[in-house]
Amino acid sequence: MDMNPFEIMKNAKALQEEFGRIQKELASERVIGSSGGGIVKVTLNGQFDLLSVDLDPIAVDPRDILMLQDLIVAAHANAVEKVKDMMKSRLGPLGGGFPGL
Repeated sequence: MDMNPFEIMKNAKALQEEFGRIQKELASERVIGSSGGGIVKVTLNGQFDLLSVDLDPIAVDPRDILMLQDLIVAAHANAVEKVKDMMKSRLGPLGGGFPGL
């Protein structure tokens, strides 16, 4: 079965436009990841940009900086997973070719 090269180009352009539209939508989305029972929260947009870090004062113990660092990393990982899930649901079959999704 021969495919018309112009039809292939037209379909590729339509897919590229759809992906671009979804990327713009994701940039405006906000996802909050948390750890330590919510004492550390990070906010990412749908393009994995870190927008904010919110620390409950109880998390800030100068004698245990390592714990705070671990909580921030865990909250970030939680938010990244939420963004990936959101991307999977938005991209649907388009997301199959993207690593990490």
